[in-house]
Amino acid sequence: MSAVKLVQYIVVNGEIAKTWPKGALIAQCCHAVAAVGHLYAADPDTEEYFKDLDNMHKVVLEAPDTAKLVGLGEVLQQNEVKHKVWIEQPENQPTCIALKPYPKEEVQKYMKKFKLLS
Repeated sequence: MSAVKLVQYIVVNGEIAKTWPKGALIAQCCHAVAAVGHLYAADPDTEEYFKDLDNMHKVVLEAPDTAKLVGLGEVLQQNEVKHKVWIEQPENQPTCIALKPYPKEEVQKYMKKFKLLS
């Protein structure tokens, strides 16, 4: 078992969080988490994270609006942080971003400006 605490961050578009039904919002997060788990299945941190399914750690945050969510995606891309921006079709609406599991200290700096989704 790894001594490093792995965490998976999910950042939700606050505009849809306030207007969409809860089930639809949760489905968007599930899509993004499933996609990022598949895309980075061979990543060592992802493999380690899935070794202990009963103790996975996720943090769900809220970006205030679409622009802030898209901006986060750009910053993550520029810094080579592995993630998936989920874009709902046919609306072409960015709904959330899921990061692959990371040691918290590696990615927390990108998440500090976002509040927990409530």
